[in-house]
Amino acid sequence: MEIRKLDEDFSVAGQIGPEHVPAIAEAGYKSLVCNRPDTEDGAVPHDTVASAARTAGLEFRFIPVVSGAITGDDVDDMAAALADLPRPVLAYCRTGGRCMNLYGLVQQKSG
Repeated sequence: MEIRKLDEDFSVAGQIGPEHVPAIAEAGYKSLVCNRPDTEDGAVPHDTVASAARTAGLEFRFIPVVSGAITGDDVDDMAAALADLPRPVLAYCRTGGRCMNLYGLVQQKSG
């Protein structure tokens, strides 16, 4: 698992599984956001990661985003989650790329 820190409050990673969650919590993350739809080939069902997150004391949000097709609603949903979640936040998808793009759009929208 490779974590890329974008700033003090937000990092991204490729697909994680429930077995990664304890190390994520130990690294100091307080929240996880899954931006990968469960229907995507190779996706780990978000509910299994959410369960592991709750066990580790982390908050979890599921905001599935279709790769290459981020919508305004996706940006609004992510912005609302980031305003609500304890930090730092780790978001994940297949490679971390769409999480990074989504975060950039949230930052752009907020000015």
